[in-house]
Amino acid sequence: MDAILDFLKTTGFAMIADNWKVIIMLAISCLLMYLAIVRKMEPLLLLPIAFGMLLTNIPGSEMFHEVLFVDGHIHWDLFGGAAITQEFIDSIENTVVASTLTAGETISVGLLDVLYLGVKLGIYPCLIFIGVGAQTDFGPLIANPKTLLLGAAAQVGIFIAYIGATLMGFTSQEAGAIAIIGGADGPTAIYTTQMLASNLLGPIAIAAYSYMALVPVIQPPIMRALTTKQERRIVMKELRPVSKTERILFPIVVTIFVALLVPSAAPLIGCLMLGNLLRECGVTERLSKTVQNELMNICVVFLGVSVGATATANTFLNLKTLGILVLGIVAFSLGTACGILLAKFMNLFSKNKINPLIGAAGVSAVPMAARVAQKEGQKEDPSNFLLMHAMGPNVSGVIGSAIAAGVLISLLG
Repeated sequence: MDAILDFLKTTGFAMIADNWKVIIMLAISCLLMYLAIVRKMEPLLLLPIAFGMLLTNIPGSEMFHEVLFVDGHIHWDLFGGAAITQEFIDSIENTVVASTLTAGETISVGLLDVLYLGVKLGIYPCLIFIGVGAQTDFGPLIANPKTLLLGAAAQVGIFIAYIGATLMGFTSQEAGAIAIIGGADGPTAIYTTQMLASNLLGPIAIAAYSYMALVPVIQPPIMRALTTKQERRIVMKELRPVSKTERILFPIVVTIFVALLVPSAAPLIGCLMLGNLLRECGVTERLSKTVQNELMNICVVFLGVSVGATATANTFLNLKTLGILVLGIVAFSLGTACGILLAKFMNLFSKNKINPLIGAAGVSAVPMAARVAQKEGQKEDPSNFLLMHAMGPNVSGVIGSAIAAGVLISLLG
């Protein structure tokens, strides 16, 4: 009988009594899985994130240990089996984690601890960017270079949200990580957050991918509010053909220019453009297919599960998470608005008018934002096809968000 009682005490069911907050986290993870599977909201990453959240919040699973990465550092000595000292506990700034530790104990490294190293070291986001580059056609941007400005304008929302976050009491590093949600680029948001405020990684990743999935809901009201029917009916002339030479030179030139301008953006931009060069050069078809499929899919699974693991009850259930959700949608909405407003401003001086709807595609939710612009344009004129025109600012938004991330990391990191 004693053996049975001892066994029952070691179960996760018994441990729930020590931290009832895990019940809320398990419910949230199940809700996110429902949204990913049933509502199909960014399922490729939201589902692994939700399942990682489920695993890390099961009492007694010991798959992820915050202490190994506390205060933004990788504590390699604890990975090697070193005992936790009282001096180490006293030095931890995160009092929540410090309160759970006992001097003399050692950490049994879990699976998610190992997988999370790929996030902490910036490996997964960069590898995913290689796949994104291989899947991206920069032809519309090359054919109409001025749409690069629309992608840049959409990043203004990031810096406005940064100011708002600092006013709300977040540190400058936390504010930079939160603001990057406005770029609507999941891997960039994760990469930037890991560099600036890794303690907010779980909430920011969930907010970023949730808002990306809600592009068809968030953007249309803003687009209709800032444009007239006449503007939404503007028909843009057909894009010129782009030569193979232009397509090959583009990733090389962009890498050199951006890396020299913002060196801290080089990892993201370099990986993005490497993937695009593999696609366009015509001699590496096998590599292009590999990075688009096998490599990207593996990294997405590892990234999602390990990011979800950081959303523990102690770090997720607080007022900061609510503030992140509010500021995230503000940043995203401002980015959408800035792209539209710049297109309207450019029309004051342009002979060939731009349909302002494509400015909303400057947020880098590829290709969803471009499709929303197309759909809204066809509501006013079914014969108006804006998709390829919208892809110009859409793919430039990917570049713009990487540059914005680089600027934030350079200034705040």
